[in-house]
Amino acid sequence: MATIANIKRKNIDLPVETLQKLSIMAVAQGKSLKNFIETILISKADTISVEVSANPSPSGDEWFDSPENIASVKRGIEDVKAGRCKAYSMDEIKKLLGV
Repeated sequence: MATIANIKRKNIDLPVETLQKLSIMAVAQGKSLKNFIETILISKADTISVEVSANPSPSGDEWFDSPENIASVKRGIEDVKAGRCKAYSMDEIKKLLGV
């Protein structure tokens, strides 16, 4: 269980019907509604495995797994910050390509 030092309060909004059902379940277990809901949430959270991927792609594109590709992206970001690049419109790109 969490100690007082690492507990954060958060107000939540639930539909009345949900609170009524949870209240009945809490009484059946001899718990307060607050304690019952906290127990359910803590139990659920303890079963979840959270992993943070270094891959910035929402789809997990393997291209971003390559250190060379990431280095290229970082160089590009630095170029933008340093003003060493130019933005082109689609019309300008088509014109440059002769399309």
